[in-house]
This record gives sequence, structure tokens and C-alpha cells, in this order.
Amino acid sequence: MVVSFPALLRPFRLCRWDPTPWARLAGPTKLRTGDPNSWAPTRMAATVTLEPAVRCRWDEPVRIAVRGLAPGQQVTLRASLRDEKGALFRAHARYCADAHGQLDLERAPALGGSFTGLEPMGLLWALEPEKPLLRLVKRDVQTPFAVELEVLDGHDPEAGGLLSRAVQERDFLAPGVRREPVRSGRVRATLFLPPGTSLVAQWLRICLPMQGTWVRSLVQEGPICHGATKSMHHNY
Repeated sequence: MVVSFPALLRPFRLCRWDPTPWARLAGPTKLRTGDPNSWAPTRMAATVTLEPAVRCRWDEPVRIAVRGLAPGQQVTLRASLRDEKGALFRAHARYCADAHGQLDLERAPALGGSFTGLEPMGLLWALEPEKPLLRLVKRDVQTPFAVELEVLDGHDPEAGGLLSRAVQERDFLAPGVRREPVRSGRVRATLFLPPGTSLVAQWLRICLPMQGTWVRSLVQEGPICHGATKSMHHNY
């Protein structure tokens, strides 16, 4: 007796007269990115580096660089932070990677966005509020601003996919600096003392050069208090 091959497979439901189930059983071959059988080209992941990397003073320069881009790739760099009240401030700039897929803001000019031209620190000084008529004010100099830097694909900051991100804290008080409130009569001030300095010694250092006149306000409490802390960092 001669039995056909489909007849042998039919009891096990592995063959039907309709070839469609065979197509469903086999299914298309799926090749994943990074799989040794895949023909899709792989691209090194983009990384953004900051120098200093994690934390620095607010007025300290920072070097921003991106690695792992495609040669000539168009990207958008966007910086953002929130103040103590939660208001959002942002700045962005459009760039193109060099022939090696690298981007260094000290050498690459911005092609558009919040500013143009060679501006290594432009993403910080160009920060603008999301809501109009707001100012970036640091009310508590004892806490840092957390600045988030994003690298987006393409020249549209709203539609570009996120390639890389980094966060840097920019503070206003150097390690060891003490904040001492001054209350004397109607005088309301704040004194910032470097490490190893007493309150009396610092008070005499300020008052004596002024020929005994009262200092009405050493540092005004409130929005511009960070000006005194920056002076303290530079020994003024």
C-alpha cells in the first residue's frame, strides 16, 4: 500500500490541503538589532560628557561634548532646570556632528535655536522661562540648581528622539563656607564666612576699611544673595 506524505502528517494536524497553515506555522523570520544573523547596521550609542562631571560652582565654566553620533548627524542640545517654585527654564541649540561623529561645544558653532555662533556656555546663559515675565532667581544659596542636558536627534527639539542625557548640579556655596545671619537694630544682612574664619574677624575686615561707618547691609537678603557667595569664592 502506498501512502502519500501529506496523509501521514494529516493525523498530527501538521498538513492540510490549504497551504496557508504552513505559512502561519513557519512565520516570518525576525532579525533583531545586534543579533549575529541580522544585516541591520549597528550604531554606537551617543553619550554626553560634562567637565566637571557631577557638581561645580554656578559661575564655573563647563565643557560639553557628545560622542557616538553619526558623521554629520544633526542634533539638538537642550538644557533645562526648575527653580525653587517649580518654574521651568529652558534653552536649546542646533548642531551638526563632525566627520568622526563627535561634537564639542568649544569648537562647534550653534546653527540656530536660543542662540547662534560659538558659545560653549550658551545653553546656560540663554535659559528662558517657559512662562513669560519670570526671572531666574536663586532664593536659597545653600541648595544647588540641577541642570538637565539632553541630546535630541534632528533639529526639532519637540519631535527629536532622546539620544542621551546628563544632569549636573551647579551650587553657590563652596565646601566649608558658612552662612551667618546678621541682626543688629534695623540692620538685616547675611554674612558668608570662608572655612576657619570667625564671625568677629570677618566683621572687622569689612567695617575697618570703611572708617568706622555702619554697614547698612552686607548682603541683601533675597534674590541677589548669590552675588555675595560668588565674591566669597574669589576671595573678594
